[in-house]
Amino acid sequence: MNKKRLFSKTLLAATITLATQQATAAGFQLNAQSATGLGRAFAGDAVIADNASVMARNAAAMALFDSSQFSGGINYIKTDIDVTDAEYTNVLGGSSSLDDANNSSGTPVPNIYYVHRLNDQWAFGAGIYSNFGTSNNFDDGFGGAPTAPAPTAEQFSGTTEIKSINYALTVSYRINEQFSIGGGLDIVQGSGELKRNTGLPSPADKALDIEADGIGFGWNLGAVYELDERNRFGFAYHYSPEIEADGDMYYVGADISNDKLLMPLPSMAEFSGYHEIKDTKFAVHYSVQWIGWSSFDELNTSGGTTLNEYKWQDGMHYSIGGTYFLNDAWTLRAGYMYDTAAQDKKTSISVPDSDRQWLSAGVSYHFQKKHTVDFGFTYLMGDDVSVTETDDFGQTLTATTHADAILAGVQYSYSF
Repeated sequence: MNKKRLFSKTLLAATITLATQQATAAGFQLNAQSATGLGRAFAGDAVIADNASVMARNAAAMALFDSSQFSGGINYIKTDIDVTDAEYTNVLGGSSSLDDANNSSGTPVPNIYYVHRLNDQWAFGAGIYSNFGTSNNFDDGFGGAPTAPAPTAEQFSGTTEIKSINYALTVSYRINEQFSIGGGLDIVQGSGELKRNTGLPSPADKALDIEADGIGFGWNLGAVYELDERNRFGFAYHYSPEIEADGDMYYVGADISNDKLLMPLPSMAEFSGYHEIKDTKFAVHYSVQWIGWSSFDELNTSGGTTLNEYKWQDGMHYSIGGTYFLNDAWTLRAGYMYDTAAQDKKTSISVPDSDRQWLSAGVSYHFQKKHTVDFGFTYLMGDDVSVTETDDFGQTLTATTHADAILAGVQYSYSF
């Protein structure tokens, strides 16, 4: 048996997960840049600019501030991933039912932003937040006991622990009363621990054992058009980098630490609108976002090896929300998002993905004129997905996956 071919499918599922927030957005996008945006399902977030966190979505929107801004907060993500109706067929043709698995985890995702207004035309920003992250760990016993000399279903599951940090530097320029432009540099640092076992005798028992990290550089451009004081539109494009990850890496007992894993991240484009309704205290806002998941055509190493081909499809976000300005102290908001899946024909229990729906609500409390505290809450609902996985040993795993999540956040902002 060709060990590289065996490893290719195992590494494929695991390495895609290296940039996956499995239960909070389709594919591996993480929408958790602020509690304010969370409270409206991020509808209109590329143009609303109610605090400094807008720089994470559209640098041009920093031109909408008439003073310098600080914002910092934390979102807590509670994921709930169910794997049910699992059926495993080994290389000898024997089939067995596997116990259901529930992989729940809770992760805090902090953020901090600063926008410095230099003059009436120029503003500069700096931010630290997270776009990617995951935790999906199966129990060691998932997959059953080995059927010597055949592997077990364990290599379809395993351990996945991923973290990422995005460092952003941005600038905006106001051309006139209606047009503003902006852009910036994105530095993405990622690290993770990934394990997949075959159930074979040592040293071939470890199909994958990786502790790796890497850095990639991206950029973004944006624009804002203000029709009048109540109506404006924003557009932003984010070019995402290819992460080169290295560290301690082993597959099927072989040391591949001299190679790097090359992971292309999807670029994104977003259009947002914001409209205050005249003679009311209400505003409506919306966003349409494109995510270029089709960039995941194949997975390569720095040594020139194509580990596998896989077909992800481009995704879309459609969100709409409303804001009600109750009084000078309180602002209420709500939103809905429909998020399309990145996976198409190839699915996995280690990377559960489906279309998702967001139901969001939030509130802001303004005190002492320049201080604001925001709270946001989202209930995210995924769909049942029928999964079929087959490896080069001839093993097959079928199952149903379902992923939901609860997101809650708090944000403090100061204008000075």
